[in-house]
Amino acid sequence: MKSDFSKKFSKPVFKRDVPDDTFKYQPAPKPSGKYPYHLDLEAVDPLPDQNKLAFHMVGDTGSIRTPDFQKLVVGEMVKQFEATEKTGYEPQFLFHLGDVVYNFGEASQYQRQFFEPYQQYPGPIFAIPGNHDSDINPDSRVRYNSLDAFTAVFCDTERRTVSFSGNAERKSMVQPNAYWTLLTPLANIIGMYSNVPKFGVVTDEQREWLIHELRRADSERPDKAVILCLHHSPYSADVNHGSSMPMIELLESVFEEIGIYPDIVFSGHVHNYQRFSRHYKSGRNRNGRVLPFIVAGSGGYDELHPVAYTSDYRFHSDLPEFEGVNLEYSCDTKHGFLKVLLERTADGITITVEFYTLPHERRAEPGMNAALEDRLVLKV
Repeated sequence: MKSDFSKKFSKPVFKRDVPDDTFKYQPAPKPSGKYPYHLDLEAVDPLPDQNKLAFHMVGDTGSIRTPDFQKLVVGEMVKQFEATEKTGYEPQFLFHLGDVVYNFGEASQYQRQFFEPYQQYPGPIFAIPGNHDSDINPDSRVRYNSLDAFTAVFCDTERRTVSFSGNAERKSMVQPNAYWTLLTPLANIIGMYSNVPKFGVVTDEQREWLIHELRRADSERPDKAVILCLHHSPYSADVNHGSSMPMIELLESVFEEIGIYPDIVFSGHVHNYQRFSRHYKSGRNRNGRVLPFIVAGSGGYDELHPVAYTSDYRFHSDLPEFEGVNLEYSCDTKHGFLKVLLERTADGITITVEFYTLPHERRAEPGMNAALEDRLVLKV
């Protein structure tokens, strides 16, 4: 008979006895653009085909110990840009899910943890902040405010050389705020800012903005999909964090209040890959929908987070908030990245999400590329 230690959770988990660290909350910087904080992809990098869009997505790439895994992940993403057999689904850009720089978002760390690893990446890079990007080092000799470096890199008012980049060729990005929406011909990509605490904090002001953006994006359906991104994972079965009850309560209360749901939700924070399905019972504006929640935080930080075993007393999954939520697939032993593909057809928009893992984490052979580990096809 197999030991209980061979069985991992297939539901999200709640981690018991986690200290309250909401005191770490930091005020957000002032927006660099105008409300409602939109950036049009066409103004940065126009699409060659208005009916197809592909892009990379990854989170938690930085590391104070070693950037080696991050460089390998970037190398595999670059290969997909340079593929000799063109499919029309070559990536257009990278959308980063946060934790670009560890551990305290310092400007001095950006050259080593961001600009150098991504110097060969040919596309634009957009981002939402993670908790480490937003934190402040209490021992720093240089005084700075939360997200000072992040906003200099990603929320500038014009594209220019970043002073602390080591004269990197990559210029600053012109996102209008820490939370913002990327407008594309096939999707509205809503990016939230969930602050420093371990399970995230979202202000009432940002909650109202999210409601506005979901309503606006919903008005453009079915011509455009609605993609929601935030750093802190609402649902997770990992041993380090577990699920974020504040993010679950935030999203579910907003969805219930306005009766509008995104087509898919992406997050990072947890250093692994997990794909959840949230099954809603038929009711007010629900119609028995299934909403995918994908965790993609294995982008480079050297320590990965295992999925918890059911025998581990620190975790439990018997909460009403987890009803109808299932862990469909997970990978907690390999670094990797997402490739998201959108296509407009006569039937609407199709979203395909592919999770690739690094070749060095299995029996690598010369010329071996990243392996397709998981795939989700979603018609919206």
